[in-house]
Amino acid sequence: MADKTEEAGGIHFPFPFTPYAIQKDFMAALYQVLEAGKIGIFESPTGTGKSLSLICGALSWLRDFEQKKREEEERLLEAGADPLNDGKDQVPCPPPSCRESPGSPRATGEPDWVTQFVQKKEERDLVDRLKEEQVRRKKREERLQQIRHNAPLKFAAKRMRQEDEETERLLRLSREMLAAGTGPEQLAWGEEELVLAEYESDKEKGSTSGVDADEDDLEEEHVTKIYYCSRTHSQLAQFVHEVQKSPFGKDTRLVSLGSRQNLCVNEDVRKLGSVQLINDRCVELQRSKHEKKSVVEEEKPGRRRRLEARATCPFYSHKQLQLLRDEVLVEMKDIEQLVALGKEARACPYYGSRFAIPAAQLVVLPYQMLLHAAARQAAGIRLQGQVVVIDEAHNLIDTITGIHSVEVSGSQLCQAHSQLLQYTERYGKRLKAKNLMYIKQILYLLEKFVTVLGGNIKQNPNTQSLSQAGTELKTISDFLFQSQIDNINLFKVQRYCEKSMVSRKLLGFTERYGAVLAPSREQPKLSGFQHFLQSLQPGVTAAPAAPAEEGEDRAPRPTSPLMHIEGFLAALTTANQDGRVILSRQGSLSQSSLKFLLLNPAVHFAQVVKECRAVVLAGGTMQPVSDLREQLLACAGVQAERVVEFSCGHVIPADNILPLVICSGPSNQQLEFTYQKRELPQMMDETGRILCNLCSVVPGGVVCFFPSYEYQRQVHAHWDKSGLLARLAVRKKIFQEPKRVNQVEQVLLEYSRCIKHCGQAGGTVTGALMLSVVGGKMSEGINFSDNLGRCVVMVGMPFPSVRSAELQEKMAYLDQTLPRAPGQVPPGKALVENLCMKAVNQSIGRAIRHQKDFASIVLLDQRYARPPILAKLPAWIRDRVQVKATFGPAFAALRKFHREKSGSS
Repeated sequence: MADKTEEAGGIHFPFPFTPYAIQKDFMAALYQVLEAGKIGIFESPTGTGKSLSLICGALSWLRDFEQKKREEEERLLEAGADPLNDGKDQVPCPPPSCRESPGSPRATGEPDWVTQFVQKKEERDLVDRLKEEQVRRKKREERLQQIRHNAPLKFAAKRMRQEDEETERLLRLSREMLAAGTGPEQLAWGEEELVLAEYESDKEKGSTSGVDADEDDLEEEHVTKIYYCSRTHSQLAQFVHEVQKSPFGKDTRLVSLGSRQNLCVNEDVRKLGSVQLINDRCVELQRSKHEKKSVVEEEKPGRRRRLEARATCPFYSHKQLQLLRDEVLVEMKDIEQLVALGKEARACPYYGSRFAIPAAQLVVLPYQMLLHAAARQAAGIRLQGQVVVIDEAHNLIDTITGIHSVEVSGSQLCQAHSQLLQYTERYGKRLKAKNLMYIKQILYLLEKFVTVLGGNIKQNPNTQSLSQAGTELKTISDFLFQSQIDNINLFKVQRYCEKSMVSRKLLGFTERYGAVLAPSREQPKLSGFQHFLQSLQPGVTAAPAAPAEEGEDRAPRPTSPLMHIEGFLAALTTANQDGRVILSRQGSLSQSSLKFLLLNPAVHFAQVVKECRAVVLAGGTMQPVSDLREQLLACAGVQAERVVEFSCGHVIPADNILPLVICSGPSNQQLEFTYQKRELPQMMDETGRILCNLCSVVPGGVVCFFPSYEYQRQVHAHWDKSGLLARLAVRKKIFQEPKRVNQVEQVLLEYSRCIKHCGQAGGTVTGALMLSVVGGKMSEGINFSDNLGRCVVMVGMPFPSVRSAELQEKMAYLDQTLPRAPGQVPPGKALVENLCMKAVNQSIGRAIRHQKDFASIVLLDQRYARPPILAKLPAWIRDRVQVKATFGPAFAALRKFHREKSGSS
């Protein structure tokens, strides 16, 4: 269907088809939020076209914003070029607070002529800046147009890539020839310096200094843009495809960002496996590209300095990166398409996509890259004056908390201490005093961390039992005092770890030890260290270099434990009131751990809302939003008047959904699945009887959610003994959600096939019953549309365990921090209710996926009938929910609903 332009609120929104009324409302509200620089919380149920509404609404605003900006620039440039102009119209007037009365000197006592001179200079500087920006913009547009329409240019680039590939092929053949036959003799110790380093012609690859100079050309001015982020790469890829199909698909400069692990095309680096190892190796290769390492042989002072050749990445080339950057800006690509292009162009997609950020209009990236300050800085993301859209934002608080919380085990602490101690003993004489000082501080910290857990750093953590077990929770200050490390400046230690890259040096030392010929006097000591490493981590072996490399393909190489501990040290620099340290003692030292728990995610989100022009939090089910308002936005310093909420209904007719709260079962057993009651045999029996009745009238698929895997297992086992499972199997084939992620797809495929087969074959078995878990693999992101989910059942209320030390501390923190309005529940209790209802809303949202879909939603627990709980359901469900005190009327309503809908479909 041809693209259409729809008007809502006086604004024209291009759209691929005639939008629903709620989509028009969504786009108009979104446009106003971006225009006014607000924080928007947008809820649009799955199946209502949320992604397209976000795309067309946000990009329509960006189109108009860029147009206004160009018109303003032209006006200012014309005014600045007019010699008769007295300067009054050259720049926008200063705000009233900055204006002064005519003829009066400035507050500093400066005369009028000085004030006028400064103002004129500022005006001239602004005009000069605008001219430079205009020139840059025109150059970029011409360059991209040339690539878009100039086929010979593309062929030239391809030919250049083919020449590079041919050169690489010839070099590989040369190496294979050298490796064939008898091969070179083994070199004696110290003979390596006599061998020529691998030759790299400056004419072929460009000089190092040339690359440094050229990289300045890759940096551009950052234009106003929209940063869109979501949870997974598959969601981001789906969003990119939606943009491609939209009316903005051909004219929008879109860039997809990802981690090195997702984007690296250098197979030697990719095979390292670990994210941290890939990152460190990549950084090392870039350093090698731009600097030459000089080695001074102190043993023979008369000899000249020798330059040691270092490996570089063949995919990091200025010319190829520039071509990749421009191709990315010309035609939008998702992560997989970007990697394919990088391989074809022999250019790094990781760096190529980052160089494209400044000129991009829409940047698509995962949560972690936007919500972590260090990740933003590493990616070159600048949020000042930009727009951020966070999709699937219902778990935003948990996401920020998870990103900034870190746990280290006793095994990791002992391993890092032993590695660092051996490293110091081997290279201590070569280290400068400051290096030794900081290494001793790190060793001291590691020892004290083990001591505070009740262990001994000198003993093997696997065989070391702890005298007391349990969980202890401390403020950061109390933990530092108890550990006796309050006299150490952790900020300086953190900076040292960052700058010296001590963890990477340590990793290199432990990895290559087996291949290093150590002096005989040190061999026994290092052999003991190697044996200790084996006891902790079977992947680290004492084999020589070659066999170790063969083993790399079988399992990912381990990261340095110190790399992980550095994150814990950084977390300890958080303000005392914003975090806690959990000491978990679990019998043996290796199983015990220290965990930093972030209590105030707002401290990390504050910078985002402060710098951005506008922020949009969007999702299919955002209710309840009170936690976002209170815990995140208000604590981040956002004023209540800056926050705008928008929630739209569903596109389905009102009679296509039947939400029921059932308070008692067929035998009049009251349904209240508390921790004390839910394991009673009569409660499990009543649940089975309800499902037997539902399965007799609901066609196709029934999805039943339990509060936990353990409870689902208990109920399944009880039904098996009582014969209820066999009764259920008469009507529905029973499937269980698997615990392993790699089995989910297969179970869903068999579930789908069963429903399809039953629909065609007829007979007593009318479909399938899927026993799932709230918060499990099937409660988010899985599509149970049409016959796959004609009824969704929620057994009980999935409240988190209040016995959890982490939850208790979070509740206490909120009770102390947030104000409590009269008549409202305490913030801590509200947190528990919100966590429960967010999980419920996500689960029941698996059904009703499009306009013609229909389903019933059954909530089995009388507590759902309470007004405060009902208020936390999504509006499109809440407005239609029916509370049934007894089972009979509920069953009659269900039978009537499915009979009518099945007959009309």
